Amino acid sequence: MTLIEPGSLARDLDPTAPGFHSRSRPGPDAPKAIVVDHLRKRFRLYHERNQSLKARVLRGKNRYEEFWAIDDVTFDIRQGETFGIIGENGSGKSTMLKTLARILRPDSGNVEVHGKMSALLELGAGFHPELSGRENVYLNGSILGLTKKQIDSRFDDIVSFAGLEQFIDMPVKNYSSGMYVRLGFSVAINVDPDVLIIDEVLSVGDESFQRRCMEKFAELQQQGKTVVIVSHAIGLIRMLCDRAVWLNKGKIQASGVANEVCDAYIGSVHVEQTHEAGAGVARRGTGEATITLIELLADGQPADRLATGQEATIRLHYSVNGAPIERPTVGFALHRTDGVHVTGVNIRETGLAPVALSGVGWFDYVIDHLPLLAGTYQISGAIQDFLCAHTYDWWQDALRFEVVPGWIREAEGVLTFLGHWEHPQAKAIGPKRMY
Repeated sequence: MTLIEPGSLARDLDPTAPGFHSRSRPGPDAPKAIVVDHLRKRFRLYHERNQSLKARVLRGKNRYEEFWAIDDVTFDIRQGETFGIIGENGSGKSTMLKTLARILRPDSGNVEVHGKMSALLELGAGFHPELSGRENVYLNGSILGLTKKQIDSRFDDIVSFAGLEQFIDMPVKNYSSGMYVRLGFSVAINVDPDVLIIDEVLSVGDESFQRRCMEKFAELQQQGKTVVIVSHAIGLIRMLCDRAVWLNKGKIQASGVANEVCDAYIGSVHVEQTHEAGAGVARRGTGEATITLIELLADGQPADRLATGQEATIRLHYSVNGAPIERPTVGFALHRTDGVHVTGVNIRETGLAPVALSGVGWFDYVIDHLPLLAGTYQISGAIQDFLCAHTYDWWQDALRFEVVPGWIREAEGVLTFLGHWEHPQAKAIGPKRMY
């Protein structure tokens, strides 16, 4: 396990600095809201189950292997802290939350939760499909410990937050998934808990609902409530959380300041992949000239992983297979692997073009400071005539590479402006950063 101590990050900014307004984040000596001590949770994975008494007699006992979803995990969460749990699918995140919520009992170790807890772990958990939204608010509120009088006083706020005034008397079996989670989330946060536990639900809902969620989180933080979030949305964890843990196969891989844990996690999930000319990628063109290789260079060496802000070179190797090609255009397109088109550049647009192209060689596109933020990207290359009307060779997705956070730290998106902040009352929070 890697323990990441708070560094010179923006969330460590002194809230007493002139001109700065923020909630005060709990320090290391703050009381503990949750304590997880050497927690272990085991499940049985059956390879073959007997479906009848006859099968039991003939085969004997069911065969299974033990699977430790949580394996000797220890951490604590301070009162008033917003805490994130991240990791790949199957890493034990949801099992951890169910154990914190006392839905699952640990096989060994101990979990302590101090204060009233409210949990939203599954879509529509606790709702009866045949009952109306109104009836389910009262049912769910009662399960979470509210009296009818308390629910009466909060009912309008619950319905308004969920944005379901028009549908509150409709059976929830007719609700969309978004309506389900909006109502469930609204009930959970209006219980006024000391500890709120949320499992990957904020990705459901429209822009307006998500904005209300962010405002409610800010309100809970200002009130000193403890919030525990599991999410695959790393940008959300960066924005909301003070600290985080990264789970991997039931064990803690890293813990500490949320921003730095997220950096460590993103840096670990890149997929190393080698691409060779013609290896299962789409190509087209007449073939008078061909692209033989597209590679990414860092410090003069091939690389498939770069950091934001790092110097890099994209090198396109070519071969002309006959007579020289007059006034060619060479360029490439850059896409993120989710389909977002980032940019397209060629030598003609920059006013640089050789009179003729012959033999073999390469073109370099030099990037002084890589502006890409963390993610996976693909490069496609092309050799065309000067008007880009005739294609000699076009190689789609010829190279895939990863970008990890570097000396520039920004929460999410595709590009950084490579800019810097200024304010007459700004106060230094640590060693001067390059940006």
